[in-house]
Amino acid sequence: MAKKQVTFADIAEYTGFSKTTISRYFNHPDSLTLENQEKIARALDELGYKKNKLAKVLANGKSEFVGIIVPNLYLHYYSEMLTQILRSYSDYHYKFLVFVSDGGPEKEMQYLDELMAYKIEGLIVMSHTLPSEKLASYKIPVIAIEREAEHVCSVTTDNYMGSTQATSLLIRNKCDVLIHINVHVPQNIPAYDRIRAFEDTCKEHNIPYELNLNVQGDSYQEIFEKMRMIFQDIDSKYSGQKKGIFLSNDTYANMFLNLIFQKYNCLPEEYQIIGFDNSPIAAESIIPITTVGQQIDVIAQTTMELLVEQMNEMKKRKPSPLQKPVHKKITPVLIRRETTD
Repeated sequence: MAKKQVTFADIAEYTGFSKTTISRYFNHPDSLTLENQEKIARALDELGYKKNKLAKVLANGKSEFVGIIVPNLYLHYYSEMLTQILRSYSDYHYKFLVFVSDGGPEKEMQYLDELMAYKIEGLIVMSHTLPSEKLASYKIPVIAIEREAEHVCSVTTDNYMGSTQATSLLIRNKCDVLIHINVHVPQNIPAYDRIRAFEDTCKEHNIPYELNLNVQGDSYQEIFEKMRMIFQDIDSKYSGQKKGIFLSNDTYANMFLNLIFQKYNCLPEEYQIIGFDNSPIAAESIIPITTVGQQIDVIAQTTMELLVEQMNEMKKRKPSPLQKPVHKKITPVLIRRETTD
């Protein structure tokens, strides 16, 4: 015979509190004294109370859902960041609704409308499609990761430091020319500092350099074919010179390394390669790739801490939302492997 569902009336009778007080415990626990919260919590254990989460959502509109929007999953950085965020369930018990935004602003607006229909309590955004001013207009806690974030909170890597570390290593390794391979990055995006630091460091040391910002494509295969053209140009233009290649992420670095192997069946001494992110592909590549480690696990943990803090605040009877966005910057770590001296 099925066990009877424990009701608010049962809990009230067991504890001596009113049903209103029991309701306040579930919906606004901060309105009760700590002593009364502990008394009710013990009663729930003793009665074998099981939460009806759907009823709780209907009662107070708190879904325990967090929305996530990522631009793609073929770049290993995003897939690893998503993995690290999803692992936080065991710490915070929020569920995640994930959309991959690859269809432009109109499509992303549809995704956001869908997420809001599920009454998400917070949002994590890694895509660059919508401006932060629009994201802030939804009036829920929003954390941006490595994107424009003037109007919302953000967590980023210190991209300038990371790029300086990579560029300085290539200079110390006595490369004749340095080349940075990237997409065109707007100046209000944190990752633009990778370009800026590369150029600043090359100028400071008076070393020849090239900025190749021609990577483009909407799929892994399209980007790989574009990278093939970039490799062929560099290989021909700088033949016989020791080339320090600093790529904006590990996926690009792995592509470039594969193209070198397709031609030479090895990594010639005239090539030095550094990626960015320390995503799994860097360590698993045909030759482990030197990379600037973004400490993705720390970024994910910091993101969730910041988001949960704000979501908890919004659950109070008289919440005090942040007066201005909080921006946190995580220090990168240069990880030397076999693609540099």
